[in-house]
Amino acid sequence: MITVEGLSKSYGPIQALRDLSFRIGEGEIVGLLGPNGAGKTTIIKILTGYLQPDDGIVEVNGLDVLEEPKAVQRVLGYLPETAPLYPELTVQDYLQFIAEMRHIPAAERLERIGYAVYAVGLQNHLTRPIGQLSKGYRQRVGLAQAILHRPRFLILDEPTVGLDPTQIVEMRRLIKSLAKESTILFSTHILSEVEALCDRAIILINGQIRADARLEALAASPDLVMVLEREAEGVMEALRSLPGVHAVEAFREEGYPAYRLHSDEAQIEALPPAVFEVAKARGWTLRELRRERRTLEMVFNELAMAA
Repeated sequence: MITVEGLSKSYGPIQALRDLSFRIGEGEIVGLLGPNGAGKTTIIKILTGYLQPDDGIVEVNGLDVLEEPKAVQRVLGYLPETAPLYPELTVQDYLQFIAEMRHIPAAERLERIGYAVYAVGLQNHLTRPIGQLSKGYRQRVGLAQAILHRPRFLILDEPTVGLDPTQIVEMRRLIKSLAKESTILFSTHILSEVEALCDRAIILINGQIRADARLEALAASPDLVMVLEREAEGVMEALRSLPGVHAVEAFREEGYPAYRLHSDEAQIEALPPAVFEVAKARGWTLRELRRERRTLEMVFNELAMAA
């Protein structure tokens, strides 16, 4: 488990992080989402022991990052935004060097390198200098060094930045496959990355956590949508009179008359039966009655506007 409590960090007069607290359980894929400058990379540098916070508690697998950074780094795999590569080395030589730096026993190095190479699809590029590889394959090499020691926790900072659409799809596939063995935290400012990969999102804006929830919870809305087969009289007034309805918005959906009922979480469960009874009593023909779903973009924009 990764545990963060009361984490704060300033760079001179600029406060990058403000009293952050969150936990990440074993087996989760968590997206750390926020605009550029939100503090994502600062959190990652603190978690990996490369930066000291001003205040707070940070633990990884029960180890205090501030007191035992080397022990924490042994259970972490880390891919920074700019992978730490040596372009003059071949892929094979570079991974051998990383294995030595990781103090992997000589008898285990071949197996570990083989595991990493096949996990990220580098088996046909072992003898090529890293500097001759495409951006996508250099990212694969960076990912290979991060998983060489088979870490329990994998931290990735903007892993798809600079990749083309095909390479992004491949990187997503790799990350999902690695989640079978590692808990993964990755930072990004790309909403689609979180939607494609994550179980949960932590949304960071101006150095503060604005939301921390599973994606299905973030997508849930306290609004209800009713779509009718044909126009009917008195619909707005009847819907507004229902308990728990704060407002009603009329619109059209695929040419059919539709109404969005704004409610709240405490009353949304009781609202669909009430709407159904009103429709039955007034002879409305229901085409659809559903709870509104929000996209991650909608959630993010709401939070950004409120910040």
